[in-house]
Amino acid sequence: MPTRRGTVLFDIDGTLIDAGGAGQAAMEDVFREEFRTLKEVTGIPTAGRTDRAITRDLFAFHGGECDPLSLMKLRDRYLAHLPKYLETHAGGLLPGTVEILSQLSHSGEWRLSLLTGNFEEAAWIKLRHYGIDHHFSDGGFGDEHVDRDDVARSIWSRLTGDEPQLERLPVIVVGDTPADVKCGRAIGARVVAVATGVYGRHSLEAAKPDWLIDNLHDTRWLQELLA
Repeated sequence: MPTRRGTVLFDIDGTLIDAGGAGQAAMEDVFREEFRTLKEVTGIPTAGRTDRAITRDLFAFHGGECDPLSLMKLRDRYLAHLPKYLETHAGGLLPGTVEILSQLSHSGEWRLSLLTGNFEEAAWIKLRHYGIDHHFSDGGFGDEHVDRDDVARSIWSRLTGDEPQLERLPVIVVGDTPADVKCGRAIGARVVAVATGVYGRHSLEAAKPDWLIDNLHDTRWLQELLA
C-alpha cells in the first residue's frame, strides 16, 4: 500500500454532482403527501445543510412534530422515492469529477471519504446513480447530526481512529458552500471551495477557503500539496 499523503473529504451535491433538484423535489413531495397539501415550500434553505436540519424545518413548515419515529418514516419514504426522481430530473456529473476521483483513487496515497449533509442511504443512491460510488467506502452523513460541523467531527474521529497517522497528515475538505468551509475549519482542515453549486465566487471567497476554483478540473490545490 502506498504511503499516505493525507485525507480528502468530498461533499456531494454541487461539488461532485448536479442532481437537477431531484433530492429536494423528492423530499418536498413526500412531505406534501404526508400532510395532504399542495402548499409550495418556501423559505427553507438546503445548500450546505444536513437532511436532518432540512426535514426538521419541513416538519415545522407543515405544522408537524419532528419526533424520531416520524422522521424515520418520512426518511424511508424519501429514500424509496429518490431513485425515481433521479431518473426523471436532468442531472449529471460536474466538470472534473471523474478525473479528480480517478486520480486520487488510483494513486492510493489519499484517504478518500465523504462529508455530506445527505442521509447516508441517499448519498449512496446518488453516487450509484452517477457511477462514482466505487471511489468511496465511508463518510460523514446527515443522519448523524443536525449541524454539518458535528458531522465533520464524527467522520474525522472515525477516520483517525482507524488510521491514527492521518492526524499528522493534511486533511482537505472539498465543497461548494460556505458551510463546507466552516465544517472543514471545525476539524482543522484546509478547504477547497468549488464554484459549481448555488454560491458564486464572491460568496465563497468571503468564507475564506484555502483554494477557490471554478470546477474540479482545476487541480492546483493538489499540485501544491504534492509539491
